[in-house]
Amino acid sequence: MPAYHSSFNEEPDMRQAGNMAILPIRTKIRGPAPLAADPDSPDIIDETLDLFRANSLFRNFEIKGPADRTLIVLILYVSDCLAKIGTARTVPTQIEASKTLNTLSVDNFPIPGDANFALNAHYAAPSSRQDADYLRQYLTQVRQELAARLVERLYADGTGKPSKWWMSFQKRRFMNRSLG
Repeated sequence: MPAYHSSFNEEPDMRQAGNMAILPIRTKIRGPAPLAADPDSPDIIDETLDLFRANSLFRNFEIKGPADRTLIVLILYVSDCLAKIGTARTVPTQIEASKTLNTLSVDNFPIPGDANFALNAHYAAPSSRQDADYLRQYLTQVRQELAARLVERLYADGTGKPSKWWMSFQKRRFMNRSLG
């Protein structure tokens, strides 16, 4: 059974930094990401959260386009978020989890082309310093929005504890990789 790929691979005229797609998102967080034209349509963050659990079961992933590269980075980030929540000494409340993940999202992280980026073999480095800065700002904004939406899904049942169905994936590694 093949892994699930991004539906945004077919998107015409998408901007790229390196060979990662810069896709529009629905957000209130300030940053360089283009805003989604239709506020009701799913964006790359919704797609990441929908495909995370299915794709995290795969060790191999055939990259079919630039949106798949963005999807991979975001799936690995969700995995790091779940691991961060899972390693807390006590079960974090929704507010504590939100603070922890927001801090994780703005921490310094490697981008394609950096020496310590885990997937440099599959990603092209941004062509200029300006593109690299833009990619870092875009990924920071997307990570913040992804962390906020992940916390909403983790604590959706109203018990004040993270969903065990989501937390069961905290030790799973998509493609046996981690960004952290």
